[in-house]
Amino acid sequence: MVRAIWLLVVQDKGERERLIHATLTGQKWTTTTGNGKTRKVTDREMVELAQHLQGWTLSVYKFGCAFIHLSDFHNHAVQDPFKTLPRTEREDILRHMQNYHGGPLGDDPDMDDIAQFLPQVFDKIAGNLECYVKSLEDGKGIE
Repeated sequence: MVRAIWLLVVQDKGERERLIHATLTGQKWTTTTGNGKTRKVTDREMVELAQHLQGWTLSVYKFGCAFIHLSDFHNHAVQDPFKTLPRTEREDILRHMQNYHGGPLGDDPDMDDIAQFLPQVFDKIAGNLECYVKSLEDGKGIE
């Protein structure tokens, strides 16, 4: 999502295409500095720009970074994967879900509590991303 927002800020359509091609071919994103040198575009830069423009993207980014670690756990019947995450990652997921999706309530949910809200969370994130991609396809910028 933060990459899509970054692309929407890039007004030069050729530069947009170059960055999209870099994504599709597994290359790092780079940009040219004012003095003509090439440097890597960092996730931090993209997140900061997206947060400045949208105000909620840092929360989605932290949610995604924390949530992806749940995929490392496959035996949910034996151990609650949410409880095995580091405290900061559990807090990032919980804060995002409570602030933007109404729950779960309480400070110590388990995976069953979290799972009830996941369809709503993922639908919202996917809907926002779909709008950004459509804007890119239409050659628009961030609005």
